[in-house]
Amino acid sequence: MTQIPTRRTVLSCTGAGAVALCAGCGDEGGDGGSSAVSPGRELTATGDLPIAGGKILTEEKIVVTQPEKGEFKAFSAVCTHQGCIVSDVRDGTIDCACHGSRFSAADGSVVRGPATKPLPGKRITVRGNSVRLA
Repeated sequence: MTQIPTRRTVLSCTGAGAVALCAGCGDEGGDGGSSAVSPGRELTATGDLPIAGGKILTEEKIVVTQPEKGEFKAFSAVCTHQGCIVSDVRDGTIDCACHGSRFSAADGSVVRGPATKPLPGKRITVRGNSVRLA
């Protein structure tokens, strides 16, 4: 799958030949670019996250999980295989329907390929019943 660099990717690259180098800066292996979510903003309520499951925030490109009761994690929702947004969180895994990759809801590691790189983690804080981007 050919990735066209976003304007943000092109503008963030500097130096001679930077545009040529950025042509390879697609979503594969990355976190899908910066999300539009500002630090401190609520992502979801803790009560909306099932144990061993989670919630995919498609617009923000973030997946928030509750691997065990009272433990909350967040990762990029962009599959590291070919840049699809993950499709489901259940039974302790974050699943991508595009090619069947599965990632651990506890640490983002690859449980089943074809992806070979883990989902990058996102820093979050939990205040009361609110899960927020740190």
